[in-house]
Amino acid sequence: MKHILFFFLISTTFLFACSSSNNEDMVVEVEDPEKEIIEVEEEEEEEEETPTEDTSKITWKNWYLSLPIDNGNGKATSIYYEAIENNTLTNAQSKYFYKNEDGSYTLFTQFTGFTTSGKSELNDKYCRTELREFWKGNQSTTDNWSMATGTHILESTLKVDFVEGNGRTIVAQIHGKETSSLEGAPATVKIRWNSGEIQIDYYTKPDAGEPWTSAFDEKLNVGKVDNEIFTFKIKIENGKFYYGLVCEAKGIHTDYTLIYDYVGNGYGHENYFKTGNYYGWNADYEKTAQVVLYEVKTEHL
Repeated sequence: MKHILFFFLISTTFLFACSSSNNEDMVVEVEDPEKEIIEVEEEEEEEEETPTEDTSKITWKNWYLSLPIDNGNGKATSIYYEAIENNTLTNAQSKYFYKNEDGSYTLFTQFTGFTTSGKSELNDKYCRTELREFWKGNQSTTDNWSMATGTHILESTLKVDFVEGNGRTIVAQIHGKETSSLEGAPATVKIRWNSGEIQIDYYTKPDAGEPWTSAFDEKLNVGKVDNEIFTFKIKIENGKFYYGLVCEAKGIHTDYTLIYDYVGNGYGHENYFKTGNYYGWNADYEKTAQVVLYEVKTEHL
C-alpha cells in the first residue's frame, strides 16, 4: 500500500507542477483514508500504555481514623476503612479529613475536647486527627504486634502545613498496648514535628518496679524539614528501634540508625503504629494544625 501511495503522490505532483500555489496546498492536504485509520489506532495504543493513577499509597484496611468530634457518647469519632474508600464521610467529618486532587489526604485538627478516652477540659488532654494501625487488617484493637519477634517497619510521607500555638504535633508513633502482666499502654516512640524540627521522643527502661512512661523518656533532634515533604521511617528489628529520615528539599538522607534496644531492656508490650496529626495544644478552642499525608507503608516480616 505504501508503494502505491508513493506512486500516486509522485504522479499527482507531476500533473499539478505548473498550477498555482493554492492548488499545491490543496494537493498536500489530500490524505489516504487508510493512513488516517492507522494513525488513530497508534494513538489509541499510546493511551492504553499511559500509567493509571496509583491507588496503593495507603492500604486502608490496615488503619482506622480518629477524629476530634463527638461520636455520640462524648468520645472522639472512629472512621473505618469502608467510609474512607467509599468517600462517605459526613460534612462535619470532612472538615478534619479529606482527599486532595493529587491523591494525598489533609488531616486538620484543633482542640475540641473530644479525645479517644473521653471529653476533656482545656489544659488537660490533647485532640488528634490520626490513623491507628490494624496489623493484619482484622479491624480490631487486639490486632497488634510484638517487638520480640519479626521485623516491623513504618514509612510515612508527610508535610506539615502549619501548627499554631506552641508549634508541636506528633506525626508518627509506636504505641504500646495493655498487655498481660504489664502495666500501662505506653506511647513508646513519638515522632514530633516541633516548629520545623523532627524530634524523636522515646521511652527508656524505667526504674525497677515502674511502668514504661514518659518519666523515663529521651529526646533527640534529627533534622529540620520545616514545611517540606519528608518521609520518616521506623524499624523494629531484633527488638531494636531504628529510625530513618528523608527530606529531598533539605538534602536529608539519613539511613536507618540505631536508637534503642527495647527487648534487650525488658520491654514486653504489644504494639501498633500510628501516623497523622496529634496536636500538642489544649489551651484554647481556636488554634489549629494541619498535616498532609502522601503515603504510609507498613511491613511486618
